[in-house]
Amino acid sequence: MSIGAFLILIIIHWVYNWRNPRCNGKLPPGSMGWPLLGETIQFFTPNTTSDIAPFVKERMKRYGPIFRTSVVGRPVIVSTDPDLNYFIFQQEGQSFQSWYPDTFTEIFGRQNVGSLHGFMYKYLKNMVLNLFGSESLKKMLPEVEEVAKNKLKRWSGQTSVEMKEATANMIFDLTAKKLISYDSETSSENLRESFVAFIQGLISFPIDIPGTAYHKCLQGRKKAMKMLKTMLEERRAKPRKEGTDFFDYVLEELQKNDTILTEAIALDLMFVLLFASFETTSLAITLATKFLHDHPLALKELTEEHEAIIRSRENPASGLTWKEYKSMKFTFQVINETVRLANIVPAIFRKTLRDINFKGYTIPAGWAVMVCPPAVHLNPAKYQDPLDFNPWRWEGVEINGATRNFMAFGGGMRFCVGTDFTKVQMAVFLHSLVTKYRWQTIGGGNTVRTPGLQFPNGYHVRISEKDEKIL
Repeated sequence: MSIGAFLILIIIHWVYNWRNPRCNGKLPPGSMGWPLLGETIQFFTPNTTSDIAPFVKERMKRYGPIFRTSVVGRPVIVSTDPDLNYFIFQQEGQSFQSWYPDTFTEIFGRQNVGSLHGFMYKYLKNMVLNLFGSESLKKMLPEVEEVAKNKLKRWSGQTSVEMKEATANMIFDLTAKKLISYDSETSSENLRESFVAFIQGLISFPIDIPGTAYHKCLQGRKKAMKMLKTMLEERRAKPRKEGTDFFDYVLEELQKNDTILTEAIALDLMFVLLFASFETTSLAITLATKFLHDHPLALKELTEEHEAIIRSRENPASGLTWKEYKSMKFTFQVINETVRLANIVPAIFRKTLRDINFKGYTIPAGWAVMVCPPAVHLNPAKYQDPLDFNPWRWEGVEINGATRNFMAFGGGMRFCVGTDFTKVQMAVFLHSLVTKYRWQTIGGGNTVRTPGLQFPNGYHVRISEKDEKIL
């Protein structure tokens, strides 16, 4: 009996310490949930609304804008406070550093760009800017437009098009061509298929057992990485005389005597770039298409802006110029409003490097911090009728990077380097769509957000050419 009583006391003491973590100050309010499990199940519960995920919204009401929890065995501070979010981004490398749960690291690779710090991160960021920087995008603009035109023409001959899948394929093919000269029509292996399996289990309960979504996700990554490694080895065996894609640039870096780049880091970078470029942008394009269809006044103003661009040309049939792209004021308002509502980045993780004192609370060193963009973007105190699509709210507002109330592309030194690429893709696609086509919704599309990430599956449209010509 004495041994049993002793064990019970140990368990009680363990549970008490779990629920009341040590802190050199006052912890934010919250609950640590059950030992080890924490509140992981609640965190990964699907959100079937367009609002802030219930996991976050319920705790905001109960505890306020800053609260503590535990996810996948790790103590986490969740921030929906714009001031704390801004402080976190500004203190990158000093008080905070990028961090993601081990389950995310397994998915994206232990040496993915999000898990690297300091000089190595800056080095990789500069590599990516060679591909997605403004100078490269200026040269890429005609190709982006040509791809959009060709796809829309093909889709207009079909009975219906599932927008998310169709635009994802379109962008994947373009990005894969730029990165690794991959052509889905001539390749013997389907690289995109591996990413589909990966995405389906991306935000799922992290149990690696055959049959689970998480297991399928890991298997999809494994297959995609095997294909990328094979392609890299083939390119190394038969190098090109002149570099034409990102693979060539990577090989050139790997062959330098003083290089800090490794093959593992390069392959993880390729994987992340392929995923981020097509999945997030296709989601945004699909939502923009749906929003515009549902809001005729916004569609009318957008169409007028793009038709005016064509009318102002000496040759109406000539392609888009960079000057024309930069002149699309209302288009950028539509893009800003779409990504605000989409909340494509549902959570941004950091880890504290020292004890942080903020607004009377102490965040202990070594704790994880989760910035929650949806809570900021859907805050009624900042955005009137926050769930409404209203691109006019951005009229006269200049957005250059993240602000306290807008962080659709991250913030601080880790502001997404592919932001301009996403905006180019969206603007060019919308230009090609509204100037020549009309579309009709023939399927509603279910919206699932987990937590904060929307997947408008099943959004089917029928695309047809306009009868009238722009004069």
